[in-house]
Amino acid sequence: MRGPIAPPQVPLSVSRADSFVDLVQDSAERLERRWPQLSGVDFTVLEVPTPGLGGPESGGGPDGHGGAADGWDGESVPLGRFIAARGDAPDRIVIYRRPVEIRAKNRDERALLVHEVVVEQVAELLGLAPESVDPRYGQE
Repeated sequence: MRGPIAPPQVPLSVSRADSFVDLVQDSAERLERRWPQLSGVDFTVLEVPTPGLGGPESGGGPDGHGGAADGWDGESVPLGRFIAARGDAPDRIVIYRRPVEIRAKNRDERALLVHEVVVEQVAELLGLAPESVDPRYGQE
């Protein structure tokens, strides 16, 4: 018999990348309930950061906005990044999937780390402490 091992609605058929995107979206939705102004923010998942390129993959454009200009020195690997609105582009929060996955041992740890990274980036966007953005930050 040939065909998929499990039907599409079964979690087995969800890729790791899709599962990670779901974690980021869940976290963003959780924070949007508390901070309605986040509804205009673009939450994005990229595989890995790219140092100094400044192109779309690092969150910037041809003008060099992005990469090292956004605070990545190329030595320590960031887990996420906040990119301020520019022109017609909205504020953007990027979470890097591979660096986060490497630091988490299981799905629960990954979910917690994703939420902490999202909270930290939202805190930077709002100019607040992470504990102000989500009172449970660091306690779960």
